[in-house]
Amino acid sequence: MAKKLIDKVGSVTKNLNIRHEERLTDDLSCEMGTVLAVEVLEDKSIYNELELPSGRLSKLKKGDTLAVALGQRMALKGFVGELPKSLKTGDIIHLLNMGGVAGECTSANTKEVGAPLRIRVLGGIARKGKLLNINQATLFEPQSKLRCNTPLIITTGTGMDSGKTTVASEVIKTLNRMGVKLAGTKLTGVGALRDIYKMSDYGVREVVSFIDAGITSTANLDEKQLLKVTKGAITYLSRNEPDAIMIEFGDGLMGRYGVASILKDKEIQKRVRLHIGCANDPVGAIGLAKGCAEIGLPIDVISGPVTDNQVGQDIVKQALENVLLYNAFAPNNEWLNLMLSRWAVDYAA
Repeated sequence: MAKKLIDKVGSVTKNLNIRHEERLTDDLSCEMGTVLAVEVLEDKSIYNELELPSGRLSKLKKGDTLAVALGQRMALKGFVGELPKSLKTGDIIHLLNMGGVAGECTSANTKEVGAPLRIRVLGGIARKGKLLNINQATLFEPQSKLRCNTPLIITTGTGMDSGKTTVASEVIKTLNRMGVKLAGTKLTGVGALRDIYKMSDYGVREVVSFIDAGITSTANLDEKQLLKVTKGAITYLSRNEPDAIMIEFGDGLMGRYGVASILKDKEIQKRVRLHIGCANDPVGAIGLAKGCAEIGLPIDVISGPVTDNQVGQDIVKQALENVLLYNAFAPNNEWLNLMLSRWAVDYAA
């Protein structure tokens, strides 16, 4: 097996501790999570950075050698990509996200992200003669049942860029300043670390994501597997007895990453103490609230750009009388009283 110098390592491979010199194999697999060495074939002016395991973004240049992992993506504002059906050294595939998830792009929102970056497969990264996969280095095991009673604070949205991370960060900051011990997780989406690192920035003491169960993306993931990963993450984070777990869902309720499947689960529903929904406009906010109510997990608080001025707030208030409004750029703490009152009932019981 030949040795190859790796210039930059995608964050999706973080648990494998990929070195800057690794051995390559031509014995490849199309399985999700397979770790490849690839060569960047072109320069791009937009969407041209790779997130490293440290969370830092590094600009990609033609000729760079990267460590990436195979996966799927189903983004509304980005790339749609799938696992290759066959793969050999020399094949050209695409970089699907900044975390280093790679596959075959089938559709792209080129106005926002440009054409997908083409990368050439140099070989699979191997150790002790075995092709690496991110599922060989996990932090927790999937679970069929939730083995904890930790309260959950969840943030859902209508889709990408609807304000979920912004409001989650503000809620985390508020609770952290009160002395509330929080853990955090991102349970759906495509592998990258920036959102869970933002949780850590504001005081979450321990964070994991589906990457830590060996999953590069939850796009089109089998529902049973997704629920096991979800329950495994929550159970794992509960072992240090946090006061609550903050959960952010990538993509939206109607996306292809499995959000609705998780929200429908009765074990999850029982443990939710605050449900924050984010939307860009009144139609989205009202539709999200109705959709979540129908599956048995009503929204308590609406946030996101829809709350940025009085017009959106008034429309949502009129349509959703029992839902609080919260704007992360002009925060109020009505939601806090609601959540604390629910916690008080739990502790009394």
